[in-house]
Amino acid sequence: MDERRIRELLTLSFIDRKEIILFLGPPRIGKTHLAISIGMEAIARGYKTYFITAHDSVTQLRKADQEGKLEKKLRMFVKPTILIIDEMGYLKLAPNSAHYLFQVIARWYEHAPIILTSNKSFGEWGEVVGDSVLATAMLDRLLHHSIIFNLKGESYRLREKRLQQEKQKDQ
Repeated sequence: MDERRIRELLTLSFIDRKEIILFLGPPRIGKTHLAISIGMEAIARGYKTYFITAHDSVTQLRKADQEGKLEKKLRMFVKPTILIIDEMGYLKLAPNSAHYLFQVIARWYEHAPIILTSNKSFGEWGEVVGDSVLATAMLDRLLHHSIIFNLKGESYRLREKRLQQEKQKDQ
C-alpha cells in the first residue's frame, strides 16, 4: 500500500472534490480499518460521517419501504458529509433488494463522497447484487469520480499471529 496515497486521503481533500474512495481486496487486510480511520479523522474535523455495511443498508431500506417510510430513510442516508459502505460482497444481497443500495449511491453521486470497501472484483458485483444491469449502473456512478485502492497481502490478523508464534519460539 502506498503510504503517501493514504496520507493524502487523511487530508480529506477528497470531500470537496466529492470523490468516491474504493478499497478493494481479499478479506482481513485492513480495508475496513482504513475506511474507519478516514471516517474518524473526518469526525475529528467536524464532518458528519455515517458507517454501515452494504447488507445492513439494504435490510434497513427494505424494512422502511415495507413500512411506507423509504423516502424518509433514504434522506437519513444522505444527511452526513461522508457515507462509508462496508463489506460490499461479503454477503449476497437479498433478491430484488439491490435497487435500495443503488438509490443511495445514485443520490450521493456527484453530491458527496462515499468510501466503499469490497472483497469482490467489479466483475463479480452482478452476482453479489443479483442483477448485472444494476451492478453496472452502480459501478458507472462509483467509478466516475473515484480513487481506487487495490490492496494485496497477507491477513494482518494471521500475520500478527505468525509473528507472535515466532517470537514465542525465540524465547
